[in-house]
Amino acid sequence: MNLGTLFQSLTFISAILSVLLILLQQRGASLGAGFGSSGELYTTRRGLERSLYNATIICVSVFILSILCLLLLPIA
Repeated sequence: MNLGTLFQSLTFISAILSVLLILLQQRGASLGAGFGSSGELYTTRRGLERSLYNATIICVSVFILSILCLLLLPIA
C-alpha cells in the first residue's frame, strides 16, 4: 500500500464520518423555526452534544489535512 492510497482512503473515511457527525447534531432546528418564529436559546454544549461537536472538528481537520497531503504528494 503506497502513500497515495493511504491518503485517499483516509480522505474517503473522514468525509463519510464528517457527514454522519454533522447530521447527528441537532442545533437550532426546532419545529417553530420552520414557521417563522425564531425561538433561539443560546446554551452551552454538554455531554454527548459536546463530544459530537469535538469529534466533528477533529474529523473535518483530518479530512482537510488528508486533502492537502494528496495535493502536495508528487504524482508518480
